[in-house]
Amino acid sequence: MCGIVGIVGSRPVAPLIVDALKRLEYRGYDSAGVATLEGEILDRRRAEGKLINLETRLNASPLSGNIGIGHTRWATHGAPVEVNAHPHFSSNVAVVHNGIIENFRELRQALEGDGFTFTSQTDTEVIAHLVAKGLRDGLEPIEAAHSAITQLHGAFALAIMFGTEADLIVAGRNGPPLAIGHGEGEMYLGSDAVALAPFTDRITYLEDGDWVVIRRNAMTIYNLKGVEVNRDEQKSIGSALMVDKGNHRHFMLKEIYEQPEVIGHTLANYIDFNGDKIALRDMGDNQNPLDFANLDRLNITACGTAYLAGYTSKYWFERHARLPVDIDVASEFRYREVPMSEKGMSLFISQSGETADTLAGLKYCEQAGQHLAAIVNVRESTIARSSHNVFPTLAGPEIGVASTKAFTCQLSVLASLAVGAGVQRGHISREQEIKLVRELSEAPRYANDVLKLEDSIKALAHTLANKEHVLYLGRDTNYPLAMEGALKLKELSYIHAEAYAAGELKHGPIALIDEEMPVVVIAPYDRIFEKTVSNMQEVAARGGQIILITDPRGAQEAGMDGIKTIIMPEMPEIITPIIYSLPIQMLAYHTAVHVGTDVDQPRNLAKSVTVE
Repeated sequence: MCGIVGIVGSRPVAPLIVDALKRLEYRGYDSAGVATLEGEILDRRRAEGKLINLETRLNASPLSGNIGIGHTRWATHGAPVEVNAHPHFSSNVAVVHNGIIENFRELRQALEGDGFTFTSQTDTEVIAHLVAKGLRDGLEPIEAAHSAITQLHGAFALAIMFGTEADLIVAGRNGPPLAIGHGEGEMYLGSDAVALAPFTDRITYLEDGDWVVIRRNAMTIYNLKGVEVNRDEQKSIGSALMVDKGNHRHFMLKEIYEQPEVIGHTLANYIDFNGDKIALRDMGDNQNPLDFANLDRLNITACGTAYLAGYTSKYWFERHARLPVDIDVASEFRYREVPMSEKGMSLFISQSGETADTLAGLKYCEQAGQHLAAIVNVRESTIARSSHNVFPTLAGPEIGVASTKAFTCQLSVLASLAVGAGVQRGHISREQEIKLVRELSEAPRYANDVLKLEDSIKALAHTLANKEHVLYLGRDTNYPLAMEGALKLKELSYIHAEAYAAGELKHGPIALIDEEMPVVVIAPYDRIFEKTVSNMQEVAARGGQIILITDPRGAQEAGMDGIKTIIMPEMPEIITPIIYSLPIQMLAYHTAVHVGTDVDQPRNLAKSVTVE
């Protein structure tokens, strides 16, 4: 997750910005930069790698301006090299940006036609040129910034500085968080309150669609239409030494809201957005290169939510890559004495990379001579160190015990791997690869749109809070997602929940249906929707209380009165498991809040299970 810091001050700000960026290091990054305004000249220092490299540049060639912006970057569009590091300049404009601009291709082509020259591979540079174009066309700086923001599609946070304005930063968000800090004769901007903790404990959080004009002694917040809005100032309890909940009640809710951002950064680690192609990083070491074309079987082993991510990917690998997949719960895997294929690969999924059962399965496969790969959130973990290939998720620290953003990042990695495997194995054409890559790149925006459904989901959660049992149904990739929904509800609210493949309903679970049984059905309108609807009708005929998670076409085609619905946006099939994860997370979260359980630390559970 990129980190953004800005200061409109009355003293040299570059050292302060670097210190603030250090407090955002937990978000992960691969380059960093700072820009300040000295007189009427924008100047910057950028460096690949860690902040110590940027500090070395600044020590050799200091920046002395009293207003500035800084950035730590996880590479999305373009390699993690200095020319792609932020801030980006265009004429007298400087920009830092977090997120993915989905329409950057169209914007770039139009700007190049208007005579603008691009010096980087990033999508961010289009923002700087858009603002510069607005200035060239006669707009005032604030107007030019607003005009540029309204032209961007995607999930993003950004900050803009002008060479002509010694008392102005314009910032905006559409997804990734931004916090404004209030000082005495200084104002601050940061990706979270942790970055600003040494400066102030007076924080205002921007809401989705807000943009803000920040000056040394004041700020004004507007919505996208340019109408002034009010946002409450809060006292932050964050310190410079801890991850902060921000303006969220629980870490889990904060982590749910971080998903547009972390999904985007994770996908960017495996996709070349500029080239519209899969570019799998960490594909292999020199001694153990990985080529999916040489595999005849993939074995996936994991526990809990990670297992369900792997289960989802079984459909992807078999459908897109025609690669047979075995999926096992790690605690059962090694005891069934699995015969391993000589041309097989074993993939282990673990958020912590220390899960005892999963690690035991890895050792079994190592002894069997298998090629070993891992999907982990901690690259220095035991499972990562023990594997030939490591495919990291870029979720950042996950404090809530019940996994949210780690799960969707695991799905993002697996979707990318499945498409990459399909390309390598010759089952995905170049045209299909372009289509799938562009569909995957839309996931952050769809995730951000779904977060806006929270109030309606919260209302539905109240209907579950007084129930003793809940049933979840789904088909295809929605079956493991139903299992994840049931697991989340059990973990958080202590309500008994079960999940079944919808076609199995009449083979037993239908005996449980009565007027008191809520049934959550996950069913976007797709090629098997009609089959799922027939199962829903069986539930409705027996008085079951249906909560249908679907899209507008699905809600229309269901044709059933009296069912409650969560209406999702229509979206490409490849990303539905990623995006439909959010409403099941929010449904479980708000049910637990209503019940009154400890959401972040449910009873009897640990974040990392390191013993069998």
